[in-house]
Amino acid sequence: LDLLEQYMAEVRAVVGDEVPIALDHLGHISLQDGIRLAKRIEKYNPAWLEDVLPWQYTDQYEQLAKSTAVPICTGEDIYLKEDFMPLLKSGLAVIHPDLLTSGGILETKKIGDAAQDHGVAMAIHMAESPIAAMAAAHVAVATENFLALEQHAVDVDWWDDIAKGMAGPIVKDGFIKVSDKPGLGIDDLNDDVLKAHLQPGVTGI
Repeated sequence: LDLLEQYMAEVRAVVGDEVPIALDHLGHISLQDGIRLAKRIEKYNPAWLEDVLPWQYTDQYEQLAKSTAVPICTGEDIYLKEDFMPLLKSGLAVIHPDLLTSGGILETKKIGDAAQDHGVAMAIHMAESPIAAMAAAHVAVATENFLALEQHAVDVDWWDDIAKGMAGPIVKDGFIKVSDKPGLGIDDLNDDVLKAHLQPGVTGI
């Protein structure tokens, strides 16, 4: 806990008070340690504390949410709106579905609308290709309680080149411009880029 608090303090000192900081990948620690951690980091004003517990432990999420002023978040592994419903009543502040595992574009829109009915914000998990990024962006602009879209490809210099037909970069100054072209606004995929970055053992696209 000392180490995690020190890390949070150092990051906050570097980025200042204007940049939101969210905490993730805690490895499903216990409820008690989650409460201890949340209390320790409250003073650094985190945007949210994510996946402290397995998402199925709704009662424990309710205890965690009631024990701290830190917004609590989960949801990237949950499939369909029905599985989100118990958590929406638990005091959760943010849900975090991923279109590729939550049930797709329409289902994620339904999840976001259900969250809004319960006063819960929706961030979207996205650690995938520009195709998934644009699908998530379309859901985001159609969902009133949208908060933020996760993005893991900031350091991948060829990520923008995977898709054709969009003016790059896809993410500019922290925002995605949604095209009014049909579908997701993507014309095609760049086979040469895909072939150049296949994982070891993969023989074709």
